[in-house]
This record gives sequence, C-alpha cells and structure tokens, in this order.
Amino acid sequence: MKRLRRILRNIPQHWVGDGFPVRSLFSYGGGNAFDPFLLLDYAGPHPFEPASAPRGVEEHPHRGFETVTIVYQGELAHRDSSGSHGTIGAGDVQWMTAASGVVHEEFHSERFTRDGGTLEMVQLWVNLPARDKRAAPGYQSLLDADIPRVSLADGSGTVRVIAGEFQETPGAARTFTPINVWDIQLDASRSVELPLPEGHTSLIVVQSGSVQLDGTRVSAVEVADLTREGHLVSLLAESPTRLLVLTGEPIGEPIAGHGPFVMNTPDEIQQAIQDYREGRLGRLS
Repeated sequence: MKRLRRILRNIPQHWVGDGFPVRSLFSYGGGNAFDPFLLLDYAGPHPFEPASAPRGVEEHPHRGFETVTIVYQGELAHRDSSGSHGTIGAGDVQWMTAASGVVHEEFHSERFTRDGGTLEMVQLWVNLPARDKRAAPGYQSLLDADIPRVSLADGSGTVRVIAGEFQETPGAARTFTPINVWDIQLDASRSVELPLPEGHTSLIVVQSGSVQLDGTRVSAVEVADLTREGHLVSLLAESPTRLLVLTGEPIGEPIAGHGPFVMNTPDEIQQAIQDYREGRLGRLS
C-alpha cells in the first residue's frame, strides 16, 4: 500500500498573462522531487466577462519537455511554430511535445472571449529523458469523446484514462515517459482502491470535494504526495470529488531549468536561450 508522505496546500494564486489565474501546485524550481513531473498549474474556476479582445499568453518558447493542458470549463485556442493549431473545450486535452523546441501562444477562444464564462483548467509539464529532448516537436489534440472511460467497482465513480493505462484500458495519449494521467470522479461516501505502479512517483490532486487518505483529509486544491513503494492507494470520498491522479516512472537524470526551458545542464539552457533569440525554435507567422 502506498502511504501519504505530505500534502501540498495553501498555495497562492497568481496570473499568467491576462487570461490564466493559476496556482502552481508544484514546480521544478524546488528541485526534482516529482520526477518525471516538472510543474502543475491549476487555473480557476474563474469567471470572465465578455470581451472584445482575447485574453491569454502571447508568443513564448519551450524546449526539453511536454505540456499537457486539460480543460474542464471554458475554451482555449492554441497555435505553434510547428504549424499545429486547435481549439479545445470542456473535457478536451492538448498534449504538446516541445522537445527540441517550439514557440506557441495560448488564448481564450474567439467564442469564449465573445460570450464570457467560467474558465477551469490544469497544465502539467512532463519532463523528457535526455535522449528525447532534441526530438521533433509534436502535438496531440485529444477530444473528450476520444478519451476512454472506465467505471469503478460498485458504482463508486468513473475514470477518464488520458494517458497510461487503467485496468487494462489504454489511455488516449502517446507518451515518451511511462506515466499515468487519470481524471477521476468519485461519488460521495464511497471507498475506492486505485492500482498505482510500484516505484512510480505518485500524486493525487484534489480539484473539488475531499477525500480521506491514510486517515488524513485532503481537500480541494491540495496535492497528496505518496510514497513510491507500494502498488495501491485507498481513498474515501467525503463528498462528490474530482481527482487528477498522476504517476510516472522517475527518469533519474539531472535537470537544469530556466523558465520555459528544462534541460540537463546549464550549458544546454544557454544554448536554448541563444537558439530562441536567433529564431532557431521557429516563429509564429
């Protein structure tokens, strides 16, 4: 059985651009404690009034990892220097592999800008091993309808298998690093045991509601960091609860990071900065 190591809580909110009020639930700036995961931002829920111009984040680069954006409410538009573009709404997932380098922008969609509404989303950064950090960039648009669902035992809830595998059901995303990303809805007053791989970094993000884990309450916008040892976790939902469960096989390599670049050495970071300044990561047309 995996055990609770600590709870990450009381995380302040800040703005990314003018469109994303986020709480950084964890970040690689504190070290490599969550290997292979680098960062998790939770945005919202936040109401936006109708506007004449889209809010968001203008052109910026990434190199050395993948970004995973899951929308729960609202709608986002994306385009990048590889030529990929798309709009994702409630339940959809955008999986961008920056790898050797990409420049992109993220804004509220035209419709969401015009109509307004509530925005709620998460963005996860997943590290790449050194051998894949210079791979070609890639983009996966995963629509809600294409993400497999698994019903939990005794009608206790539902799992959307975004990446990895749950009870032999493969997830929708292609990944470089062995990880699981599960979006879980639990009914109130129900207990559930989730199979988590032995040796994986394992995190349970409570987005709404609360659960009992190892006799401790984990509430909304808190993260339970579990031991790598063990292969099960037992949860009791105190109310209707939504969880994001993340597990990943540690890469075990040194990381050097600077803002939107995460590599293995400081020299590689300096090269990334130079490559961006000189246009070798591409530009948005």
